[in-house]
Amino acid sequence: MLLISTYELGRQPFGLASPAAWLREEGHNVVCADVSRAPLAAAALAEAELIAFFLPMHTATRLALRLVERIRASSPRAVLCAYGLYAPLSEAILRQAGVAHIFGGEFEQPLVELCRTLEATGRAEPSRLVVLDRQQFRVPDRAGLPPLASYARLAVGGATKTVGYAEATRGCKHLCRHCPVVPVYQGTFRVVQAEVVLEDIRRQIAAGAQHITFGDPDFFNAPGHAVRLAEALHREWPELTYDATIKIEHLLAHRDLVPVLGATGCLFVTSAVESLDDAVLARLAKGHTRAGFLEALALTRAAGLPLAPTFIPFHPWTTLAGYHAFLKEIAELDLIDSVAPIQLAIRLLIPEGSLLLELPEIRQRVSVFDRRSLVYRWQSDDPALDSLQSAIQTSIQAEERRHARRIDIFRQIWSAAQTSEFPDIPLAARATIPYLTEPWYC
Repeated sequence: MLLISTYELGRQPFGLASPAAWLREEGHNVVCADVSRAPLAAAALAEAELIAFFLPMHTATRLALRLVERIRASSPRAVLCAYGLYAPLSEAILRQAGVAHIFGGEFEQPLVELCRTLEATGRAEPSRLVVLDRQQFRVPDRAGLPPLASYARLAVGGATKTVGYAEATRGCKHLCRHCPVVPVYQGTFRVVQAEVVLEDIRRQIAAGAQHITFGDPDFFNAPGHAVRLAEALHREWPELTYDATIKIEHLLAHRDLVPVLGATGCLFVTSAVESLDDAVLARLAKGHTRAGFLEALALTRAAGLPLAPTFIPFHPWTTLAGYHAFLKEIAELDLIDSVAPIQLAIRLLIPEGSLLLELPEIRQRVSVFDRRSLVYRWQSDDPALDSLQSAIQTSIQAEERRHARRIDIFRQIWSAAQTSEFPDIPLAARATIPYLTEPWYC
């Protein structure tokens, strides 16, 4: 078996290590290939009987589709499979490309069952597209993956640390319209057993991890479970740090737990704020308001816990004046160094199955589905906004490659947007805000 990851946000792929543990337990010879770090080995392709692509996000899916034609030519007898959030969202295109088996949701047991059937009969009929059955997880097996040190690092205090990656839950109990988790999990989430999470982290620490990123769509979908894990980690490794993603409404609903995060080594919390406009937040069904975000920001700052907001500043309702106001508020809220520059250029993606298509105003605006880019294309009412977004994204990528400071990148964006004179912003203490060195997001 060959498990392939094309991209997972600069992380060592949990989506390979977890199914590898299940499949090796069954006695299969599993090779894991992270092509974001090294090219595919010809020998692995030649020997593979089943080749499975992990598709957790949009970029990963586009990259995987580029590989499929080559792989079909080099391994014509291999059965092709795809799994992860974007697998069911891209079902028609994947099947047309020659992918026979597709799993979304909880994919480990379906992969095991597929292999059992192939081994017993030599063929298998397509099974359920989305599987949400509860599982008894195995400790991920990271053998054969590139070392942690070759992945994105944590930048903090002028130094960097090696980063591990874990998941305490999968799925999400919320129904944000733009989120790719929702069409698959539909308000469901699954807990990864605490002993599995802790042992996975133990092994990553033994392999050099100094910091752990919890990649759950929302760490506080199961707040009691999350806090017990954080406290257990802190007891065993008091110097270990971590970060997590938590919704604004969960930070407010569980405000008593925010100080616990800081006390157990959490360095920062990522939160998908998306917009500072209440009308846009309502259309996205985010579950919070601008006032709620400001309250959560004050709450986390009072606890000494930096908040790292993510945004979708370019969407069908964006205006040039609105983008100017957005940049101005980022500066006034002292968030320039807390926001990854790419977050100032993100453009709304509308993939197949998106709940955004429930909105009549979106259905009227989008064009036909673009099979190459895997999205429904849309254009701004003001063409200058589309040009601005493209120019800003290109500039950010170039500046990130030369490791420019976030304040300098922000100044360039401010200038490109032709806003007013750049405000006089004090820069004291900003260098202490930690961040991960992988700048991309989707």
